[in-house]
Amino acid sequence: MQLLMFYIFGFGAVVSALLMVTNKRPVRAAMSLVATMSFLAGLYVLLDAHLIAALQLIVYAGAIMVLFLFVIMLLNIEEKEGLLGVNTILLQFLGMLVVGMLFVTMVSLFKGDGAPLTFGAVGDDFGTTKAVGMMLFTEYLLPFEIASVLLLAAIVGAVILAKRRIDDSE
Repeated sequence: MQLLMFYIFGFGAVVSALLMVTNKRPVRAAMSLVATMSFLAGLYVLLDAHLIAALQLIVYAGAIMVLFLFVIMLLNIEEKEGLLGVNTILLQFLGMLVVGMLFVTMVSLFKGDGAPLTFGAVGDDFGTTKAVGMMLFTEYLLPFEIASVLLLAAIVGAVILAKRRIDDSE
């Protein structure tokens, strides 16, 4: 049953990603990206990484995609006029084929004997909130604090720039 769910989520992620790349309408492309993020969250659930799946849905499919949709609607981006030429479609297909073959070659180079890739055993608490929190606040405490200070500096900089533009316009 788990293998069937993997194929469903994997096929859905690939199809929605292709729809996102090939769609001419920006809002439909953004909604296809939301579907891709949802299918990826399903794959994380199959890997027993429930926290990462929830974060995938909340942060990427939720917050960031709402931001993308607001930007698309505020910019009032229209769909492209005209039809795609045959050369453009063939070039896109050739590019996808080359990238796919590159991925297959990379995987075969990492494990040349045909056996499936193994990454070692994971514990029973893999992907849980407790395990992620323990790792984040013990082993990766310094990078976590550096990222939080950088985000704080970016927020302060954005507020200062926005305040300066308001003052200049008056």
